[in-house]
Amino acid sequence: MTLPPFQTLYFEDLSVGMTETYAKTVKSSDVVGFAEITGDRNPIHLSEHFAAKTPFKGRIAHGLYTASLLSALIGTRLPGPGAIYVSQTLRFLAPVKIGDTVEAIVEVAELNKQRRRVKLSCRCMAGDTVVLEGEAIVQVPRRPSD
Repeated sequence: MTLPPFQTLYFEDLSVGMTETYAKTVKSSDVVGFAEITGDRNPIHLSEHFAAKTPFKGRIAHGLYTASLLSALIGTRLPGPGAIYVSQTLRFLAPVKIGDTVEAIVEVAELNKQRRRVKLSCRCMAGDTVVLEGEAIVQVPRRPSD
């Protein structure tokens, strides 16, 4: 398993337009593990027989599994360790299938210096298809004074 390397950015390091990405190929074991952790055992995620009868014609990953790739990126790269989620909006636009490589992308959209909050534009792509989009608000620590 390859996780993004840590990068710690403080509020003072951030500027509008900064972007980070993280790509992960969705494995069946990821989807099964996510179902075990969350308790969401909807057969569209776990049963090929059931999922074959749906409009998707096969198993799909949980939408929140896809969203969790954004969380990984925010918690490890932009802004990184110490960032605290305040809110997240999500719009699920297309299914993610087992074997798809999902690229999570976050971009600094706004900075609120008074509250040390950052608005991040978030999206996930599977190939050329946008599968998820939304916004996150995170609180970011100030650079420690020496």
